[in-house]
Order: sequence, then C-alpha cells, then structure tokens
Amino acid sequence: MRSSFPPLSCLLAFEAAARRMSFSAAAGELHLTPSAVSHQIAKLEQLLDVRLFERTARNIALTEAGREYMARVSSALDAIGAATDNARKGVRNVLHIHASPSFASLWLMPRLADFVRSHAGIALTLSSSATPADFASGQVDIEIRYGVPNWPHLHVQPVFEERIQPLASPEFVARHGIEKPEDLLRVPLIQSAVNVAQWPDWFRSRRVQFAPGQYAYRFDRTSMALDAAVQGLGVAFDSASIAAGHLQQGRLRKLFDERWCLKVQAHFLVCPPRHLQRAEVADFIEWMRVNAAEPERPPLATET
Repeated sequence: MRSSFPPLSCLLAFEAAARRMSFSAAAGELHLTPSAVSHQIAKLEQLLDVRLFERTARNIALTEAGREYMARVSSALDAIGAATDNARKGVRNVLHIHASPSFASLWLMPRLADFVRSHAGIALTLSSSATPADFASGQVDIEIRYGVPNWPHLHVQPVFEERIQPLASPEFVARHGIEKPEDLLRVPLIQSAVNVAQWPDWFRSRRVQFAPGQYAYRFDRTSMALDAAVQGLGVAFDSASIAAGHLQQGRLRKLFDERWCLKVQAHFLVCPPRHLQRAEVADFIEWMRVNAAEPERPPLATET
C-alpha cells in the first residue's frame, strides 16, 4: 500500500493547472468547475505540506517546489498513459532505451535492425538526449550514459573500451601533408567539448607542446565534430568506435599509428538493479555485449 501516494484526482488537477497556468482552463479540460480544481490543488498542498502555486487575483504561478513537483508528476502521468495505451493495444515486452545523442545516432542506430530481427517479440522505444534518464519516472528501462561513472544506487556496466585519436577526411590529410603530430599545430583543430579525453591529453602523450584554446571549431556533440571533419573543416579528436561508420565508408581516416590513441571507457549501460530481472533488459545487455566486443566492426545488418 503506497500510503504517501496522493489521490489521482489531485494530481490530475495539479498537472492540468500547472501545464495551462490557469485553474479555469484546467477545469474545462477535466470537465470540472474552477472551484473544484482549486479544491483538489488545495488538498494536494495540504497533503504535501508545501505551497505549489502563488495565487493573485488575476493569475497563478508555480512556486519553485511546484516546478520541481510538476516535472516529476508530468513524467509519471506520461508513463501511466503510455502503459495504458500499450495495455489497450495488447503490446507486451516493451523496452525503452535512452542513450546519449551521438552514441544513439552513430553507433546504436546502424546496428538496431539486428536487435529487432533477433528479438522480434520486444516492442522497442529509443530516445536520446544529453540529460540523464530519470528512472524514477518509470519511463526508461535502461540507458547508455556517457561520462565518468559516479551514479550511486544504479547498476553500471562499461559498454566498450574506446580509442580516442585524431581523425580527418582523406582530402584534408592530403591537402595539408599531415605526417607527424607536430603537423597538427598548423591546421584547424576541432574540439568535442564534452569528451572525457581532450586534445591537450593527446599532445601531452606525444610530448608535443600545445596551447589550449588552439581550436578552430568547438561542438558539444561528437556527431557534429565528426561531421565537421568529414566536411574537411579540420581534424577531430574523437572515438574511432563512434566514428566507425565514417571510417568504414572512407569519409574519415585515422591519422597516425593505432598505438598513439588514448584508451578510455566512457559509455556505460546504466539501470536500477531491479531492472536486471526483466528478460527484455537482460536480452538487450547480452546483445550489446556481443556487438560491443568489436565496436569498430561493421553492423551485421550491412554486411555482405
């Protein structure tokens, strides 16, 4: 029994009023009177012992506590709505994956057809954003998260070891005659601002003096940094695993010896431990383990 769970009628009234910023508009949406909506919200505030709205004679505004509560309540109601739609349509074995944007578009999507073929009974949902998933909302089953792992109370499992190295288009390399690390000091460099490994780390490993800030272009997404390199704008310093599609198609090439790369683990499978008991989550983790064993290998779906 969830004794602290507020009445659903109160939550619906609060969510509608917060979304519409009007008790009257919320009342019209819920087929109630404005006074009934106001009563439900007052009851919710009493239960929470916190004020959710600032009220004046002409309008309402969410308090800081109200804004935070709205974000959680809205996500929870969305999850209930999605679960209801799935139940109504007879959808079973739903798996919602959330991933960082560049990983989702450049590495996961080209391989996803293989997962769908081998797990036809799973109804798959994939979303991506730079914001970590809120597992408390109940909408995400498993996430591929990027960064330094410091996520208490979650199951954390590395995806693969990545080789971070200079990458550029063949035309750019030929045009600028790049043969040794020092040659990079005279060409435009592209920075992926969120990468755990950066240009200064690589230059330091090659014992080359480098002045931070020597960047022609900065991007907050690996996908954009790689696109810039494909267009011949400069040299990117990025993951050969994430750039695998560009490398296989000849749009990019590795500039130097593989041994000169920096090896990092920065992508992780993350979920609450209880989610590991779901067969769909276990199936996806096992599929990822097989495919991530050779992260630069072409997707199975495209092999001939």
